[in-house]
Amino acid sequence: MNAATHSDVLIVGAGVAGLAAASALSGTGAGARVTVVERKPFVGGRAYSYLHPALQERVDCQHVLLGCCTNLRYLAANAGVDDRIRWYDQLNFLEPNGRLSRIQPGAMPAPLHASFDFLRVPMLSVPDKVVIARGLLEFMRGYPLTDGQSFSAWLKRTGQTQRAIKHFWEPVIVGALNDRFENCSLRYAGQVFHEGFLKSAEGGRLGIPAIPLSEFFGEVAKKAEAQGTRFLLGKNVDTPVQRLDGRWWIHLEDESLSADALILAVPFEQVQRLLPPEVDLGLDLSRFTHAPITTLHLWFDREITDLDHAVLLDTGVQWLFNKGRIRRSGAHYVELVISASHAELHESRDEITQSALRELAMFFPAAKDAKLLKNGILKEARATFSVLPGLDAYRPQQTTQCEGLFLAGDWTRTGWPSTMEGGVRSGYLAAEAVTGNTSKFLQPDLPGQGLMRFLAAT
Repeated sequence: MNAATHSDVLIVGAGVAGLAAASALSGTGAGARVTVVERKPFVGGRAYSYLHPALQERVDCQHVLLGCCTNLRYLAANAGVDDRIRWYDQLNFLEPNGRLSRIQPGAMPAPLHASFDFLRVPMLSVPDKVVIARGLLEFMRGYPLTDGQSFSAWLKRTGQTQRAIKHFWEPVIVGALNDRFENCSLRYAGQVFHEGFLKSAEGGRLGIPAIPLSEFFGEVAKKAEAQGTRFLLGKNVDTPVQRLDGRWWIHLEDESLSADALILAVPFEQVQRLLPPEVDLGLDLSRFTHAPITTLHLWFDREITDLDHAVLLDTGVQWLFNKGRIRRSGAHYVELVISASHAELHESRDEITQSALRELAMFFPAAKDAKLLKNGILKEARATFSVLPGLDAYRPQQTTQCEGLFLAGDWTRTGWPSTMEGGVRSGYLAAEAVTGNTSKFLQPDLPGQGLMRFLAAT
């Protein structure tokens, strides 16, 4: 075995959180020597893409961001990849008969910037719009600071109609939080609407990476490498050990690594598995649970829609992303997303595909005549963690009771749900903890615009 390599900071995990921590710590603000170890051969964690061996295409589980994701946007800009995000100001809602409802900002000041389109969308009746507007008023000044109430209880308390739920609340919340209403706390549902719909027009802009995710986050890794970060990919990590001098040690097959600080930037289920039995961080990880996402990747012989993206209403598939148009690749490639796909985990790929194709033809008649050239399905059983009511009490800080040991990951206490933005925030918070908060990496939220400069309290 070769001699040990020492770093200032050792990061286990090259997902979004680990990349953010490495980018911050190796930058000019801190200038630390950083080593990142990842068991997979690529970076990005759950936000990854890969070459499908049968399709010979790069596929991923679609991840999007909103304009209010200030830290993810900063990370992308710092890596010079922000121009590979395609931004959209409008949300397209489609009913099975093909009727389109479009919501986008107008000339009115926030929070009324989308009110004109909202008032005239055909997918909602006047009574639906009245109860939705009454509900949104509760999120005008902010959202609950505690997470004890479920979103399902709130929907019942505010008297939301079934059509309002199916055509407005469900597409947004299931898409953003990836779970059933009873598994989503009101705190984070309210945050989605406050930050993304009410606070500013910019906060609600939809951003879709225009390149495969591993390429997108690969640019973040390249920037960190240029700053001096060392990446060791495809490496299995043994149990980290802290020696008497306070340094943390990890042994790989061909190298030993040591560091003054160790950041575990891994999913919650891997933390205790990595640590030695004598290291008890006091975490109750039994409180955490996963929520799945299923994506279908379809290549046709012709274009089936000129929309880049759409919310599909009254169906099992929630979102369509026209990846051929988004990536400007020339291929007739669409991706269908089924969020909170608990039932689909137990269905066969053929069952899921045939059902999705039937539903797709309900929205896009051209799909009936188009020939399906090839297709694939990606099931992510552990796509996100569920923001269950009451979970915040069990989400740990990035600093632990063990000296020199820090945590990162969207599941830690970030003030955000399970998103790429939450992952970046956790990485920046962990980096601040390593430096003793002498360096500030966390970016501020977008300020309120229009009337929300005076109304927004959160």
